[in-house]
Amino acid sequence: MTYASRVLEELDEAECLRLIASGGIGRLGYSGRYGPTVMPVNYRLYEGTIVFRTAPDSATDEDLRTGIANAEFKVAFEIDDFDTAARTGWSVLVQGSAHHVESEAERASIQGAGVDPWPGGDRELFLRVMPSRITGRRVSHTGQDAGITGRPRP
Repeated sequence: MTYASRVLEELDEAECLRLIASGGIGRLGYSGRYGPTVMPVNYRLYEGTIVFRTAPDSATDEDLRTGIANAEFKVAFEIDDFDTAARTGWSVLVQGSAHHVESEAERASIQGAGVDPWPGGDRELFLRVMPSRITGRRVSHTGQDAGITGRPRP
């Protein structure tokens, strides 16, 4: 297989959302107190937002609090799936604000997202990435059906 047989395709928002709809592992990126920070977290897509959990007063919680009412940090959230042997795959980037879920009504609603943290301990703080921009790319073989690469089509 040559480089010429692979194509880079820009994905529209609908296709990006389809690819990430099942949840899984993504990478949260932000400017933390010690500089650029990127960490893997398990997430779910819920009501058009990325939802994940962390521990109250954790480094993530503290780094993403502005101390200003109704002000939220800008973050990036990246999700991908690759077949390294075939050199194909896709990547989705969600950019937006990190929102702490603090009201009881919102917390009750978001618990339906089914986000169960992988690590043990107290992970009762829900955070949402409220998208302002969703973009994606896919590398596939020329003529390959987009459904072959990445998560299966519903």
